[in-house]
Amino acid sequence: MRNRIPCTADRLSLLDPPMIQSVVESTAFQIGHQYVSENRVRIVEADESQISSAVIGNSGLYEQTIKLKDGHLLTKCTCTLVEEPMCRHCVAVLLEYHRWSQPRTAAKRPRETRPRETPYPERPPSGSVPDIKLSEIMIFMEWLQPAVRALEKGQALPEAPTLEAGEVASWIQAIRNLEDRRRESEAVQLALEADMRDREAYVGHLTHQLQISLDETKSAQAARRELQEELASYKTMLARTLEISKEIGRFDGQMKTLAGELMEKGSRLEALAVSFQELAAALRTLGGPPVG
Repeated sequence: MRNRIPCTADRLSLLDPPMIQSVVESTAFQIGHQYVSENRVRIVEADESQISSAVIGNSGLYEQTIKLKDGHLLTKCTCTLVEEPMCRHCVAVLLEYHRWSQPRTAAKRPRETRPRETPYPERPPSGSVPDIKLSEIMIFMEWLQPAVRALEKGQALPEAPTLEAGEVASWIQAIRNLEDRRRESEAVQLALEADMRDREAYVGHLTHQLQISLDETKSAQAARRELQEELASYKTMLARTLEISKEIGRFDGQMKTLAGELMEKGSRLEALAVSFQELAAALRTLGGPPVG
């Protein structure tokens, strides 16, 4: 589904959850928030004007494209839902992008305000030295080596050592966060691969059905050609039959004519026989009585 929504924000990161909730349906916001909490959202590529993403919904994997252009928020999703002004999947993507963009924005501020008067690093003032202990660094290094091997093999990270809150603990947490992100990416990739396999199977099924249809079409064409040949032979036989009928008609006329002629000749012969009989009678009369 596609939607075009007026928007006054000039950056996508400014679309915070209360602002999104105020313009979308309550059901769409609740389900979108649930998708974010269940790590179903995968942001493939994003900046402050455009997001490409994928969301594992309840009925499959859907892809989204969200743009901020000319004072409008343009959303596109491969789902068929009719939620307005945007579907739950686009809501989940905007919520995830706002959450994802906040640490990056916060991380940029110290670098922008860091003084650069001297090319050498200044000694931090008393009381501002990070809470780093050599023992914790040694523990971190011991944990880091098997963690690196686990990452290389795609295995789960070893159990993190128990450390007090501080800089070293934050290092471990950062690595664990990266591992969580990697696993989320793998889950989305597996879902994409499963969806691709389903689509390939469906295409294979359609190809098989198409091949069957082509075979049936070829069989029908062959049967049609046989029928056409048989019809042509029947037409030839019919034409020959008509010619024979005409010949029979001509022979019948000739036989009738011949029969008429024979009847006429028979009548003449009968008349001639009568004439012979009369002549014989006359001769007998003229001959007189026989001599005794």
